[in-house]
Amino acid sequence: MLAVRPPTLGASVVPVLIGLALASREVVLNVPVAVATLVCAIVLQVCTNLANDYYDYLRGIDDDDRLGPVRVTQAGLLSPSSVRRGLIVALSIALGVGACLIAVGGLPIAIIGVAAIAGALAYSAGPWPLASYGFGELLVFIFFGFSAVAGTHHLQGATFGLPVALAALPPACLAAALIVVNNLRDIPTDTRADKRTLAVRLGPRRTRIEYACLLVGAFVGVAALAAHTSAAVLLGMLGIPVAAIELGRLWKRDGAALNASLIGTAKIHMLVGLAITIGLSL
Repeated sequence: MLAVRPPTLGASVVPVLIGLALASREVVLNVPVAVATLVCAIVLQVCTNLANDYYDYLRGIDDDDRLGPVRVTQAGLLSPSSVRRGLIVALSIALGVGACLIAVGGLPIAIIGVAAIAGALAYSAGPWPLASYGFGELLVFIFFGFSAVAGTHHLQGATFGLPVALAALPPACLAAALIVVNNLRDIPTDTRADKRTLAVRLGPRRTRIEYACLLVGAFVGVAALAAHTSAAVLLGMLGIPVAAIELGRLWKRDGAALNASLIGTAKIHMLVGLAITIGLSL
């Protein structure tokens, strides 16, 4: 369970729920396809988490000075081979469920699926792991935002339009904000390991500004989506006070204390995502 990282899985659940809620305004939802979409999204994130645990350990990025939550390979709770086997199982499930979704959604879902699996592995693995070169936020923005919302919406047979892109913006920004907090906390250890995340490149102050910009982008997305769908979507604005408090705390925290900001940002992501889902469903 530590390896799977259950507290992070809301990042994959929320965009699927938003995509389903948006599609429900146009079509009657296909429940089996919706469930399969949710399962595939969660399993793909599990793949990312396991690959990150395994490959960061092999590269010496996770060591005894780690400030973040426990990583099972580095902590010796699971052997590297066990984590690798878990990754293979998760990938197999993703491929199996994904094949069923491709049968429903055709080429667009095949493209999204192949890209998602490649992204899940390339995030930490390979000769040029993207997370180590400053592309972590961009990957998360794409796959936990546009790809997830648009793919879910398409699988329900709904018509693509501007609201789909607008609906993807809040979860994309808030999922990327989670990575920003994680990388801000790890600047010292990542620097020593020569992991050149965007936070390492920007430095602490500008990384905090990046976080603030992502929060603003999320709520701009809520307002824009409401303008093109329903005023009820403005329920997502209920997250503004929580986000403002969390932003203030982020500026005062360093090191392991930023784990609390990680939890706080995950709560903002879930709160805003569920509020948007409810607003779209009304």
